[in-house]
Amino acid sequence: MIVVSIKFKGRGKTYFFDPNGLTVAEGQQVVVETSKGLELATCVQGNHEITDERIVPPLRPVARIATADDLRIAELCKTREKEAFVIAEQKIAEHGLDMKLVDVECNFEGSKILFFFTSDGRVDFRELVKDLAGVFRTRIELRQIGVRDEAKMLGGLGICGLPFCCHRFMDEFQPVSTKMAKTQSLSLNPAKISGSCGRLMCCLRYEQEAYEELVKSVPKNGAFVETPVGYGNVTQVNLLRQTVKVKLDSDESTRSFEADEVAAVPGGRPRPGEPLPHVLKLVPKRKPEPKEEAEDKWAMPPIFAEDTAAPAAEPEAPAEEKRGGGRRRRGRGKKPGPELEKKEPPKEKEARTVSAPSGEKKSGSRRRRKPSDGHAAAPKQDKQDKQDKPQKPQKPAVQKPKPKQDAPAGDGAKKSSSHRRRRPKSPGQGGGAQ
Repeated sequence: MIVVSIKFKGRGKTYFFDPNGLTVAEGQQVVVETSKGLELATCVQGNHEITDERIVPPLRPVARIATADDLRIAELCKTREKEAFVIAEQKIAEHGLDMKLVDVECNFEGSKILFFFTSDGRVDFRELVKDLAGVFRTRIELRQIGVRDEAKMLGGLGICGLPFCCHRFMDEFQPVSTKMAKTQSLSLNPAKISGSCGRLMCCLRYEQEAYEELVKSVPKNGAFVETPVGYGNVTQVNLLRQTVKVKLDSDESTRSFEADEVAAVPGGRPRPGEPLPHVLKLVPKRKPEPKEEAEDKWAMPPIFAEDTAAPAAEPEAPAEEKRGGGRRRRGRGKKPGPELEKKEPPKEKEARTVSAPSGEKKSGSRRRRKPSDGHAAAPKQDKQDKQDKPQKPQKPAVQKPKPKQDAPAGDGAKKSSSHRRRRPKSPGQGGGAQ
């Protein structure tokens, strides 16, 4: 059957309602028909199908999806509830009643106001009801609740740091006893096993079935047991790890055993003179087969990269980094690559040939010094003398004709031997040639 799940005021038990042909989405506000009239509620689960066994008749329908007017009426009811709470506390103090006001609910139709309170005993509040009815001019109802219901209505944080289970998801309270705390080996101090409401914590019920199964396979504390090394009494039991500590009779020492390594002797320790029964049946343990370790998808990735980079990875760098000057400075003692050997010599030649043409020299000298026309040739000759002097010892190796043998030929021969030597002859050299 198709139903929708509804909660009133976002807390308490979940009820099933007939969608009545409507498609209700989760979280929508709806107006439903109840035994007390129309009420505004919240849908916690949309249209879904359930079995007929889960339905408690009668199944009431959903009147409509809440409109803007319905939401406005709900806001007015909340404002009225706050005012009624303040007035009711004043009236309770005037009548001197031993009761604590917890919450106020105003009917969606405005026909009734419900007051919730707690008290240690019975309270005669007949006069209080008359005063409240004279103030609000409507039907008044007072309802006494317990401390657990109070915590469920108000909410809060438990000792675990989470919101109360009763306020968050519990529909009904389940019985909790001190025996559950004893079975789970908890402290019996009331302050440690009680909740904010002053009653035993509801969460003791959650793991009770699991502890009951574990208790069946472990001997009780103080039991007389047989172990592989002798007899003794159990001094401590760990249910979760399935281990026990036994004080041996042979050497008065305490040793730890697993639950399947000890066996409780029925009837306890035998009388003096009676033989000790043999009740232990050791079962050989099978060695677990080695399994391949599966990859853990939740494993944290390594933060630092492993230092396994080989030096061969350096040549894979881009060509631009290889050609840069910074790359050559770092690698000391390394031979330049084939690209550098081919490209560096042409650069040197180009740098030398730039200063070779006379036209470029003249243009450069004019830009730098800008001398007058009468003294333009003197600085050129001085530069040529400085360039020729260090090259004199290299002339026999580079040029086949020697300059000394060409001297007797006269001025014309010297001028034809080199177009660069245009300097004027000194008085000493000219006299020797003549």
